[in-house]
Amino acid sequence: MSRIAAIKPLGQRIWLDNLSRGLLQSGELQKLLDEDAIAGVTSNPAIFYKSISSDPLYAADLAALKAQNLSAEQRYEALVIPDIQATCDLNLPQYKSSEGLDGYVSLEVSPYLANDAQGTVDNAKRLWAAVNRPNAMIKVPATHAGILAFEQLIAAGINVNITLMFSLKQTDDVLTAYIRGLEARQAAGEPIGHVRAVASVFLSRVDVLLDKQLETIGSPEALALRGKSAIAFVKVAYEHYKQLFHGTRFAKLQAAGAHPQRLLWASTGTKNPAYRDVLYVEELIGPETVNTVPDATLNAFRDHGEAANKLETGTAEAIQTLAALRKLGIDFNSVGEQLQVDGLKLFDEAFDKLLELTK
Repeated sequence: MSRIAAIKPLGQRIWLDNLSRGLLQSGELQKLLDEDAIAGVTSNPAIFYKSISSDPLYAADLAALKAQNLSAEQRYEALVIPDIQATCDLNLPQYKSSEGLDGYVSLEVSPYLANDAQGTVDNAKRLWAAVNRPNAMIKVPATHAGILAFEQLIAAGINVNITLMFSLKQTDDVLTAYIRGLEARQAAGEPIGHVRAVASVFLSRVDVLLDKQLETIGSPEALALRGKSAIAFVKVAYEHYKQLFHGTRFAKLQAAGAHPQRLLWASTGTKNPAYRDVLYVEELIGPETVNTVPDATLNAFRDHGEAANKLETGTAEAIQTLAALRKLGIDFNSVGEQLQVDGLKLFDEAFDKLLELTK
């Protein structure tokens, strides 16, 4: 068993944070599913920009699409939706054998709609219908508008990966919106057993920003907290998840077939070379969670990662770390809002570049 595959028996699923036609057609993705127990795939505008700009397998289709009277966004969708469908099909056996726990493939709504709830709902429904696979997930950002859209999409029976979460407030808002969406769907007499969602919490960017703030403060207490903020936040968020989804309100939905919205760890490639390159994988392995991992981090873990349940250890220390940050004047909710704005800007810029390729 590979080191990566050894994570699955601990209750966590590893997804691949990458997708390209070459990955599909070479058999490399199938190999990852077979040898490393990879249980899903995530994509985003930056990933597709890199794939379409560097993978020669897109060239002929892109040239043919440019000869048609289509918008840049229509050409982009015509290129990537077949890849999403093929990846869903590759993952369908594990989706079926796991009774819908594994095998999901995420496609993002237009980042230009991040602050437009109705636009996000319409875009997500259109993409969901176009992909037309039970193991697809539509990615929606956890902005105020995105959370409103997310609740409506869950009520409509659409699988969602809600993303760009950087604080406990954002996480709590998303998890309760999921429950409200299921309650609305149940009240309308619709089945809730097939609906699945994950909540993507971003890690490395939290430490990048807060480490800078801690270095600016410069006290021994501040410097001792470097590299600890993201993991502390996630461990506390996981406790919130357990309280909510192992509690009485969700128990009623669970009795009707509902499934918890798993927390998903994203942005898990280490950006600071001073930290262990598998830090955001090793420290956050635990039950009922997902970690979507970029190629470099996946290869690093396969080489020297250690699979153990560390997510449920050190919770008291994590609470103390967040308290120490507050004492230093660091407001995690404000940090989360800033990081989300920054993340949306990066996705906008990636989508701009992507549409430049296809115009």
